[in-house]
Amino acid sequence: MSESVSPIGIVDELKQSYLDYAMSVIVSRALPDVRDGFKPVHRRVMYAMHVLSNDYNKPYKKSARVVGDVIGKYHPHGDSAVYDAIVRMAQDFSLRYPMVDGQGNFGSIDDDPPAAMRYTEVRMTKLTHQMLADLDKDTVDWEDNYDGSERMPSVMPARIPNLLVNGATGIAVGMATNMAPHNLTEVINACLAYAANPQVSAEELMSHISGPDFPTGGIIYGRAGILDAYRTGKGRLHIRGRYHIEAMSDTGVNRDRERIVFTEVPYQANKAKLIERIAELVRDKKIEGISEIRDESDKDGMRIAIDLRRGETAEVIVNNLFLQTPLESSFSINMVALDNGQPKLLTLRQLIAAFVRHRQEVVTRRTIYELNKARVRGHLLEGLTVALANIDEIIATIKASANRGLARESLLNNTWGSGSVVAMLAAAGSQSVRPDFIEGEDPKAPFGLIDGESDSEQRYRLSLEQVNAILDMQLHRLTGLEQDKLTEEYQDLLREITHLESILGDFDKLMTIISNEMIEIRDNFGDERRTDIIDSRTDFNREDLIPEQTVVMTVSRTGYAKTQPIDDYVAQKRGGKGKSATAMKEDDVIDHLVVTSTHATVLCFTDSGRVFSLRGFEVPIASRGARGRPLVNLIGLNPDETVTTILPIPKIVEELSAKGDALTEALIDGDDDSLDASTQAEPPFVFFATANGTVKRVELKQFANIRSNGLIAVGLEEGDKLVSARITNGSQEVMLFASSGKAIRFDENDARVMGRTAKGVRGMRLAANESIKSLVVIEDDVREILIACENGFGKRTFIDEFNTQNRGGGGVIAIKTSERNGALVRATKVDSTDDIILISDKGTLVRTPVEHVASSGRNTQGVTLIRLSKDEKLVAMARVEHEEGDDELVDAMREDGTFDVAGQEQIDIDAATGNTATNDVMDIATDNELDVDSTDGENADDE
Repeated sequence: MSESVSPIGIVDELKQSYLDYAMSVIVSRALPDVRDGFKPVHRRVMYAMHVLSNDYNKPYKKSARVVGDVIGKYHPHGDSAVYDAIVRMAQDFSLRYPMVDGQGNFGSIDDDPPAAMRYTEVRMTKLTHQMLADLDKDTVDWEDNYDGSERMPSVMPARIPNLLVNGATGIAVGMATNMAPHNLTEVINACLAYAANPQVSAEELMSHISGPDFPTGGIIYGRAGILDAYRTGKGRLHIRGRYHIEAMSDTGVNRDRERIVFTEVPYQANKAKLIERIAELVRDKKIEGISEIRDESDKDGMRIAIDLRRGETAEVIVNNLFLQTPLESSFSINMVALDNGQPKLLTLRQLIAAFVRHRQEVVTRRTIYELNKARVRGHLLEGLTVALANIDEIIATIKASANRGLARESLLNNTWGSGSVVAMLAAAGSQSVRPDFIEGEDPKAPFGLIDGESDSEQRYRLSLEQVNAILDMQLHRLTGLEQDKLTEEYQDLLREITHLESILGDFDKLMTIISNEMIEIRDNFGDERRTDIIDSRTDFNREDLIPEQTVVMTVSRTGYAKTQPIDDYVAQKRGGKGKSATAMKEDDVIDHLVVTSTHATVLCFTDSGRVFSLRGFEVPIASRGARGRPLVNLIGLNPDETVTTILPIPKIVEELSAKGDALTEALIDGDDDSLDASTQAEPPFVFFATANGTVKRVELKQFANIRSNGLIAVGLEEGDKLVSARITNGSQEVMLFASSGKAIRFDENDARVMGRTAKGVRGMRLAANESIKSLVVIEDDVREILIACENGFGKRTFIDEFNTQNRGGGGVIAIKTSERNGALVRATKVDSTDDIILISDKGTLVRTPVEHVASSGRNTQGVTLIRLSKDEKLVAMARVEHEEGDDELVDAMREDGTFDVAGQEQIDIDAATGNTATNDVMDIATDNELDVDSTDGENADDE
């Protein structure tokens, strides 16, 4: 084997080669320097433009010219890499403060590609000059280019904390960096705070820098990610686009329609792909309610217009857009940069400290450079002064020399009269104007004044630089006026040298200069923030993505549940035939009907005494012809367990429960000091009634947190089951209605408050074949009861006709039950302005105004509420409370002739009227054992 070839293990070779490659990528390509915030390619582009004098106040130069100089002199890589770097530095949507002023097509936020480099032109921005300031004053170290033929700076002087201001992105080997841009004013204020107090804490620095400031604006939600990034170097931000909602038009086809307009998008979001994504979601019906999407962006700014259909809730659609499109995106901060040539994960304080240290070094080196330059100039002025003092002799010596070289030698070898130099040096005092190094000086025969001679005879030995300056001196410098100018300039140099030396000797003065330069940058280039910050962020839940609307929830005896919008049903005259509410399986009937909201909480009580919790939107919305979803798929029912009562919880009660037990306790105890007026009268109890007449009262807070497998709501005797549950406020009266048509009224406080598992006390004494069908809680503003029987007949009766009794009695007649009426099915309190919804065991549903039902005494049998077929029975009834706006709608429909249709009064209750349902909704038991009482012979067909 040749001596020039040495064996090496392949593992060792691969390890070393990969390490060399990795370090090359890390140090020379992918990561920015913490001092100037530039990667090598950006630094070399800036230097090449500086060499070309491609300044902000000079004409543009072709991009190809700059790229050629960069790759030919400094950056041995492809032209596309260099041009891409130039393009990004020119894009105002990529950099918060662009470093390149571009002319031509440099791409767009729609990800359109830039024009070829032969078509575009560039020059530096005014701010870029601050990155290169003092580059020619020996402020930074220099290094050879790739072939040693050129020199280039290893770092820029950088008066601007560019790494924080413009951020950086790069992927190296085994590490990456992703730094967010910031506002220049805020960053410089933080640097000033650090310069004033190097012991300043991270929290104090964060009081100056509120957070990243992206070039595309937007809104940052949540400060937690910002704090993590500033304290640890890593954090995650959530950015949303900025939008506003416009009314499309007050008249015409666009009346009552809204438009969502986005004027800003998250950083690095592609606007064109964003719009395509929204269109795709609309096409796939993953987002509904959008009629049109347009990109109306122009030179004045961004504008994405999203037109909505009439009646759609804009905020709900916006929430869906944030969840399913890049209109909300995350930005992961990873503050890795090169510090002293080593990659490090840096905190905010470390980044600012590194920049301030860099400025200290730059200003110190600049001061030393200027001091040396002033001393060199002072040394030359001494030589020129000597020349003027010995002008005749010097001119003779020059004339006697055959050439410039001989003249120089003659001047160097002679000594000359010092003239006024002695006085100049005396004025300098201890201040040295002598350069630290003078070329060609012999320590035994130093240049300058020759020691040991008297002042009148003191001589001066010239240096090579002084002799060259004398030989280059023009004749007009021989005048007496020039002598005065030299003396004046020398005095100015003395003052400058004194100032420069004081800077080097006083650290506080050095920091003052650095701070003043940063203040100048801030005042000249600072601007307002573009990105707003919201302190907290909450993730979207399903409620935020679903519009709130009033719905009818139905549950069939076989356990199928669904909801339908309330405006699917029209208000008809009593006795109307109705319409099909749901498709029924053979032998199936509707057991429960509830008017509630998609955002409301619904408590489902079972025949075994357990309770489950559902949100309105968890029950699917289905058409009238659909059966819905099995309830067992929504809540954890046992195989032999059925839901007997569905109780919607008012929103205020949900808020009360969310505030915790302390507030509920205060409400129960009547502690006025801890409650405001909006919560003092809210209901804190749930009142239960079972089929066997047992009642019980439980504090509402007992049901604040219901497990997925349910809670025990009431303890039941064998053979008994829960019929109904209502919310009360602790001072109301309740009524129980039996299948026989009897009712009892008593104070809720007759039933003491018990625990969840207690069995309760007797509420009404029942006969052998009787069972409780309804529980009604009496309120002051509603003074009538509407009672319905299984054959579709019913009536209204004033509550005052029912005397208050003690609980446990047999009750009084509420309605005559007969073969015509059938057994009592449901009773509910109503107002004359309300509607009621009736549903049969065949799935037919009708909505009827209460005012169409005749009001009669307690001991009567009523009128027709709904026409039923021969084998059809009424099984449920619910009250829909009247809201303002219904009357105006009816009047308008009368005017345009749409009120009377096919001989029936039909009122479409539009969602826009804000119609909502009261929570006093009646449930029915799953057993339909109906008893029939005798009739008093009142005319049944009284239409």
